[in-house]
Amino acid sequence: MRHRTVEELMTRQVVRARRDMPFKEIVKLLAENDVTAVPVVDELDRPMGVVSEADLLRKCADQADPSGRTPIPHLEAWERAKAEGARAEELMSAPAVCARPEWSVVETARLMEVHNVKRLPVVDETDRLQGIVSRADLLRIFLRRDDAIRDEITEDVLRQTLDLAPAEVTVEVREGQVTLRGSVESKSLIPIIERLCRSVDGVISVSEHITYRT
Repeated sequence: MRHRTVEELMTRQVVRARRDMPFKEIVKLLAENDVTAVPVVDELDRPMGVVSEADLLRKCADQADPSGRTPIPHLEAWERAKAEGARAEELMSAPAVCARPEWSVVETARLMEVHNVKRLPVVDETDRLQGIVSRADLLRIFLRRDDAIRDEITEDVLRQTLDLAPAEVTVEVREGQVTLRGSVESKSLIPIIERLCRSVDGVISVSEHITYRT
């Protein structure tokens, strides 16, 4: 099986901010490129952090409400420092959580989940920025055609990996949902088949109706 990598899914033309970019220039950068966040890079194009709309809005939230209806929120010291920042390196969330081009969708999605982020800068072995990968990019694997998923399961999983004969297990795929039918020699083989099928890029669910002879 061949899993799609971050390098295949990422955006290569990355909008980025320099560490000394002023607040207003960052707002303009986000608006002109229709993005909600950008990596902040140093002189060697290595990500230092990410500055997002949420980071910039802290400055608004730190201001007094002219109507007097909303109290100024309590901010921790680090949040207060960011709210008072004027340059990218003072406003950004740091350090940057980064992905590698060779990573799989699973690895990348887990890192996003652990750090509760929507996007990851992608860096090479020298930590220089190569691209950016977002949640939307990872979800693109679920746009794979049903026939491509079926062929991969049939040939790569059942034939090459498990050495099953074509008549033993049949595969049906509809909207990414896989249905397996057939009969195999050993009961212990069934969960292995199911697990391998679930790991194929683009598979949403697996339903198995496989009997066993032993």
